[in-house]
Amino acid sequence: MHVHGGPTSASSPVLNLTTQYWTSRGFAVIDVNYGGSTGYGREYRDRLKGNWGVVDVRDAANAVRYLIDKGLVDERRVAIAGGSAGGYTTLASLVFTDVYAAGASHYGISELEIFAKETHKFESRYMDGLLGPYPEAKDVYYNRSPINFTDGLSCPVIFFQGLDDKIVPPNQAELMVEALRKKGLPVAYVAFEGEGHGFRIAANIKRSLDGEFYFYSRVFEFDPADDIEPVHIDNL
Repeated sequence: MHVHGGPTSASSPVLNLTTQYWTSRGFAVIDVNYGGSTGYGREYRDRLKGNWGVVDVRDAANAVRYLIDKGLVDERRVAIAGGSAGGYTTLASLVFTDVYAAGASHYGISELEIFAKETHKFESRYMDGLLGPYPEAKDVYYNRSPINFTDGLSCPVIFFQGLDDKIVPPNQAELMVEALRKKGLPVAYVAFEGEGHGFRIAANIKRSLDGEFYFYSRVFEFDPADDIEPVHIDNL
């Protein structure tokens, strides 16, 4: 399950080389335009108003359940991944649902209150429409933050993070990594010097793809055909 960023963005039905990376290695990929995604009219877009961390999580999980019911995917090997807002939906999906066996967060958000206080000025009021104004809606921010509900997390997760990220600072990943380590769950953390929000250096883009694939190969117990640089995984 790939979750697009934004969150009020959308995935397009065009050639995507990242998707090809996965399908050429035996993965089925579903890319859901959950409620709130653009391109389907105002009513559909407004489904996410006040419901970020609810509608997106539910729509993604329902898509997976549909595929499981149809016998199209192996329910024991369903992973979810996304970057930025998609990373947030990934982490929220892992703590608030039980349909995934692994996850990969690329510079995702884990603590919404910290994010509201620390993110850059351009997006500083973005969440007023997604969650509610802060601090008036402080309870919503708490209740939608994955870091506060790690008791519901029971599967391996890998994190990729740019250390120069000013939009989603490294502490968002590091909080979750530490929580998983304390729980004894398999967890990996790959940090990139000189990278901001979204990776730009070709070697790091390759490393994040290969690293995620290597992580799944260990978690789901299969042997990659390619010679991939290992990623250190705690508690595995």
